[in-house]
Amino acid sequence: MKRIVWFVMIGMMAGLTDCSRDAVVCSKNVDQARLDAVPKTQLSLDVQRITNYLSAKGITNAVVDPSGLRYVINRVGTGQTPCLSSTVVVNYSGRVLRGDGTLSPTTFDAASSAQFGLSGLILGWQVAFPKLTTGSSATLYVPSGLAYGTGSPSGAIPANSVLVFDVDLISFQ
Repeated sequence: MKRIVWFVMIGMMAGLTDCSRDAVVCSKNVDQARLDAVPKTQLSLDVQRITNYLSAKGITNAVVDPSGLRYVINRVGTGQTPCLSSTVVVNYSGRVLRGDGTLSPTTFDAASSAQFGLSGLILGWQVAFPKLTTGSSATLYVPSGLAYGTGSPSGAIPANSVLVFDVDLISFQ
């Protein structure tokens, strides 16, 4: 009898150990509280600027995300989509959508095969990348509150800037 109890206990412990290893959750949605914290007045202004820009350029296939992000899938990849906890490898270039409704002719940042922890990036990327499969190419229209908001990481990005990124999701892990 003691031997049976011992085997049952060992089996239960082994089962618990396996469960804890599998307990890593692949979250693909940004916490709603973080999205709710985006200033609504500025978000409304940014969404209108993005809508005006897309309309002026005849871009009709932009996906409207409830967060305010707009994105166009330029090339559909294959396979899985990353989690917020994933490390993504991307090609990207970023430009500012200026207050006059034109896109800055120069990039403020660009890189090839850059590797980032997705959870440490701007909210706009955290919202967008879990929607992209490996090999996808997209253009992201990011309202300021999902980017740098009232802050400015550099002189090339004024406060409350709408950012436009061309991105390629090369891989993730």
